[in-house]
Amino acid sequence: MTHQFAVVDLETTGNSPKSGERIIQFSAVIIDEGKIIDQYSTFINPEIPIPAFIEELTGIHDEMVNDAPTFKEVAAEIYSLLHDRIFVAHNVLFDLNFLKGEFENAGYPAFHVSALDTVEMAKILLPTAYSYKLIDLAEYFSFVHDRPHQADSDAYVTAEILLKFTELARSLPLVTLEKLTELSPALKSNVDMFFREILKEKRHQISDLPLDLEVFRGIAIRKDSLKAAPHEYRVNSSYPYTPEDKEKVISKYIKNYQKRNGQFEMMDAVHDSFEKSTHSVIEAGTGVGKSLAYLIPCIFFAVQRQKKVIISTYTTQLQEQLLQNEINAVKKMVSLPFEAALLKGRNHYPNMFKFEQSLKEEDLQYDSVLTKMQLLVWFTKTNTGDMDELNLSSGGKIYWNRIKQDGWHLSHTRDPWAHKDFYLQARQNAEQANIIITNHSMLLADIEKDNRILPDYEYAVIDEAHHFERSARQYFGLSLKYVACKFLLSKAKSSDNQSLLPRLYSLLSKSESIEEVEAAHLNSILISLEEDLDVLFQLLSQLFLKSTKAKQKQFQKLQIRLDSIRQQEPRWKAVQMCAERVVSSLKSSRGVIYERIKKAEKNNKTLSEKHQSLIEEAYTFMEEWTKLEENVRHLFVMPEKGTVIWLEGDTRSLPNSLYIRSQPVTVQDTLAEKFFGKMKSTVLTSATLTINHSFRYFMDEIGLASFQNVIIKQIDSPFNYKKNAKLIIPNDIPEIRKVSTLEYAEAMASHLIPIAQATKGRMLVLFTAYDLLRLTYDLMKQSGLLDDYLLIAQGISAGSRTKLTKNFQRFEKSILFGMNSFWEGIDIPGEDLSCLVMVRLPFSPPDEPLTEAKNEYMKQLGKNPFSAYALPEAVLRFKQGFGRLIRTESDKGLVIVFDRRIETTAYGKEFIRSIPPVSIHHSSLNEILEIVDTWL
Repeated sequence: MTHQFAVVDLETTGNSPKSGERIIQFSAVIIDEGKIIDQYSTFINPEIPIPAFIEELTGIHDEMVNDAPTFKEVAAEIYSLLHDRIFVAHNVLFDLNFLKGEFENAGYPAFHVSALDTVEMAKILLPTAYSYKLIDLAEYFSFVHDRPHQADSDAYVTAEILLKFTELARSLPLVTLEKLTELSPALKSNVDMFFREILKEKRHQISDLPLDLEVFRGIAIRKDSLKAAPHEYRVNSSYPYTPEDKEKVISKYIKNYQKRNGQFEMMDAVHDSFEKSTHSVIEAGTGVGKSLAYLIPCIFFAVQRQKKVIISTYTTQLQEQLLQNEINAVKKMVSLPFEAALLKGRNHYPNMFKFEQSLKEEDLQYDSVLTKMQLLVWFTKTNTGDMDELNLSSGGKIYWNRIKQDGWHLSHTRDPWAHKDFYLQARQNAEQANIIITNHSMLLADIEKDNRILPDYEYAVIDEAHHFERSARQYFGLSLKYVACKFLLSKAKSSDNQSLLPRLYSLLSKSESIEEVEAAHLNSILISLEEDLDVLFQLLSQLFLKSTKAKQKQFQKLQIRLDSIRQQEPRWKAVQMCAERVVSSLKSSRGVIYERIKKAEKNNKTLSEKHQSLIEEAYTFMEEWTKLEENVRHLFVMPEKGTVIWLEGDTRSLPNSLYIRSQPVTVQDTLAEKFFGKMKSTVLTSATLTINHSFRYFMDEIGLASFQNVIIKQIDSPFNYKKNAKLIIPNDIPEIRKVSTLEYAEAMASHLIPIAQATKGRMLVLFTAYDLLRLTYDLMKQSGLLDDYLLIAQGISAGSRTKLTKNFQRFEKSILFGMNSFWEGIDIPGEDLSCLVMVRLPFSPPDEPLTEAKNEYMKQLGKNPFSAYALPEAVLRFKQGFGRLIRTESDKGLVIVFDRRIETTAYGKEFIRSIPPVSIHHSSLNEILEIVDTWL
C-alpha cells in the first residue's frame, strides 16, 4: 500500500481526557510499504497519581513514570511522528481524542489526521470472530502478546493485525471489495480509504475467482455445497454387539483410547431402544462419552433400516461439536455410507433476495451498513448461511430481522435466489441425510405445525434432556416487551420515509390514487394504538412498582405474578380495558394494511424486484403484527387455563425494561400426546436426570411416566471422585436463615478471601441471589487483600457468560462469581478450576411466579410442593453445579458448600446421595486451609 501508517496505543490514568485524565505510556509502530519499519515508545509522567485499578490493569505504577518526560516534553517528537501518516488504533477514537486533548494542552494547533479503527476492520473482515478485543484477536492470529495493556506490546500487536487485515482484504473477490468500498463512507473511521486503496490494487491485477466461489447477481458467494445422498443399500457391516467389537470400532481413531464399560452399556441401551421401538431414559455421568455412545448405534440403525434419526441438543455449541468432531470421527470408525446434516429454523438463514435489494438502498444507519459489510465478507466464507456463525451487534440483529428467511409469500419461483437459498439447501441436505442434528426449540416447533420443517422421522435422541421440559415451557409460552412493541409500530408509521407503510403507499400510488381520507384513517388508528400501548405499559409499570415495593431495596430486576395483581388490585380492570383497545386497534389496522398489500400485489403484475422485495417484507411485517395481536389477547384479555403469567423488569428503567411473559405450568400432557405418543422410539440422555438414583421426577415432568416398557439406565461416571474431589462443609459459618444477608455475605467474604489466597484463585463461586453475589463481591474487592487477583462477576463485569469464562481461564489468579446460568453448561477443565463454591443450596425462591404456580399445581394433585417439586429441582441444579468441577479424568479439586442445611436438615441427604461418592469433610476455616495446602 502507498500510505504510511502510525499504529498507536496509549495507556492512561482513566477514560476521560476532559476530566483531567492523562497519558502514562505512548507507543507508535510505523508501517511503510506493507512492513513494520520502526517503533517509538515512552513512558510519560502524568503529573497525577496512577489509580490502583489502572496499576492492576497495566502493571504501570508511579515509580515507573516519575522520572519519565511529561507529554509537553515529548509532544514535538510525537506530533512529527504522527503527522502525514494515517493514524491507526484499536478503538481509534479513544486514543485520538486523548492525544488531541494532550496536544491542545501543550499549545499545539488542532491535530487533524485520517484515522483507521482496527475494531471496525475486525468486525468487517472477521465477521465470525468470537471477540474483537485486542487480546482475543492476537490469540486468533496466534500472535505473541506477552504484555497486554502495555502500550508498546499492544501497538505492535495492533500493527501485526493491520497487516493481516490487509492480506485478508486483498484476498476478497473484486465485486465484494467494490461493494465494501461503496458502503464504507458511512463508518466512523476512514475504512473507506483503506478499501479504496485495496480496490485500486485489485483492479490492476488479473486474478481468477477462487474455485470454491462464484458471483451471482453481483454478490460473491461460496458454491452450493449440497451433499451427495448416501448409497441406499443395506450394508453387511453389523452393529458391534460384543465389548471386543465395540472397542475395535472406537479405538481405531481415538488417540490413547481407554475402554469405558459405561459407554458400551449406553450403546447397547440406545440400540435396544430403537430395535424394540420403545422409549429410553439414560443418565450418563461425566466422562462416559455419551455422544459417541448414542451416535454409533444411531448411525447403524439409520443406515441399515433406512430410517432417519434426529439428534436434538439444547446448545448450539454441542450441535457444532457433534457435526465437526464426533460425526467426522464416526465416519472413520465405521464402514457405513452415511450423511449427517445440521438443520435450524429458517430465521437462522438469510433471504438473499431481500439482502440484495437492501444493498441498493441509500443507507446511512451505522449498524445496518456495518452488518451489510460483515455479510458480504461472510458470504465468501460460509457453507451454511447459519447466522449463529456471526458476531452481530444488537443493531446488526435488528437489520438481520429484516432480511432473515421467513418463507415466500408471493412465490419462490419469483425469487431469483431461490435455487441458492441457504435454508432450502439445509432442508435438502436434511432430506438426504441419515442423521439430522437440530435443537429442542426446532423439534418442538415441528410437532406443532402442519407444514413440518424436519423430514418425517420416528426415532430421536434428545441430548441435554434435562433442558427439554424447560424448552417446551418456553416454546409454548408467550412474551411481550414494550421496546419490541414500539419498534414494530415504528415500522408502520407513515411519518418515516424509511418505514414500511410510506414505501408501500409509494408502490400503490403508481397504479392508483390513494385517497387521503384512507391514509388519514389508518394513521389515526396507529396514533390511537401507540397511545393505548403507552398507557397499557404505564399502568403495568405502576402496578409493578407497587407490587414489588418491599423488594426494591434489595433488587432492581424483579418478577411479579399477574394472578396476585388481578385478585388484589382494583386498577386491573383499567389494564384489561386498555389491552382490549390495543387488540381492537391492532385488528383494525391489520385489516387496512393487509388490504394495501393485496392491492399492491394485484395491481402490479409485473412487479419490479425492488417492489417484490417490499411486498415480501410487508407480509413478514403482517405476521409479526398478527403475533402481537394474539399475544396481547392471550396475556390480558383471554388468558389460557393452566398458564402462569408474570411481569418482570428493572425498576430503574420502566417501562423500557418491562416484559410480560406466560408459560404453561406443566407440559407433560402436551409432550406425551403430541411428541412421545407419535414416536416409535426416543432416547433422552443427560448427566443429571436422577434424584437419589430415581428417574421418577424427570419422567413425571417430561410426560413419560405413563408409557410402558421405557428402558431406564443410570450409568455412573468412570472418574474416581473419591480420589480426585473433596466435599467440604464449613462448620463455622452461620446458618443462612438465622442472619441477615449482609451478615451472611460478611461471613462468606471472610472465608473466601483466605481460601482464594490458598488456592491462588482458580475458584468458581456459585450464587442463587444477585444481592448476595453483589455484597460478597464488593466486600472481597474492597478488602484490599486480593489486589493481585482478577475478580469477575456476572452482572457486574461486562460480557456474556462465555466471555466471562474465557477471561477467568486466561488469568492465573482469578475468581469467578456466577448466578443461575453458571450452574450448568460451562466447561473449565484442568487446573483452570480447582475450587468450586456453592454459597446456597440452589432452591428457587418460593415467590418466583413459575415456582409459585407449580407449587399450587402440586397441592391440587394432593402432593407436598416441597418434596414433589422444590427439592427435586434444587437437587438437579446442585448436581449440575457439582459437575462443573471434574471435567476430565485427571481433574482434581474441592467443592465447598457453605449452606449448612445440607447437613442440618433431613432433606440435605438427598443432595449428598445424588452426587458421585466423594469424601466429605466438616471443617473450620483453618482446617479448610490445611486441606487446600496439603491436597491441592
